[in-house]
Amino acid sequence: QVQLVESGGGLVQAGGSLTLSCAASGSIFSIDSMGWYRQAPGKQRELVATVTKGGYTNYANSVKGRFTISRDNAKNTVNLQMGSLKPEDTAVYYCNAAGVYTVDLRGYDYWGQGTLVTVSS
Repeated sequence: QVQLVESGGGLVQAGGSLTLSCAASGSIFSIDSMGWYRQAPGKQRELVATVTKGGYTNYANSVKGRFTISRDNAKNTVNLQMGSLKPEDTAVYYCNAAGVYTVDLRGYDYWGQGTLVTVSS
């Protein structure tokens, strides 16, 4: 019932910057946690960064200090500002919305289709 649409992926040189955006729409009015995960070919999906509706952030150690996550609670959007990009950052980046429904407290976990980020050396 919730749709997540990512945008902003592309090709960038090492050391460059790129900003990803994600917009959530559907049956959720307040999302507990929004974030970004990534998956490189042949590897498992891994957490990049998350941010709660209260503003608490969590980053993977590999991106800490280089990436910044932010969200607009009113619009249910989340951005990922990526700086000092490395070839190791190359992956498909997925937007995520997770939490519990306020109506029945059941958990939810929604994913976008992904956007490809390629960092060249």
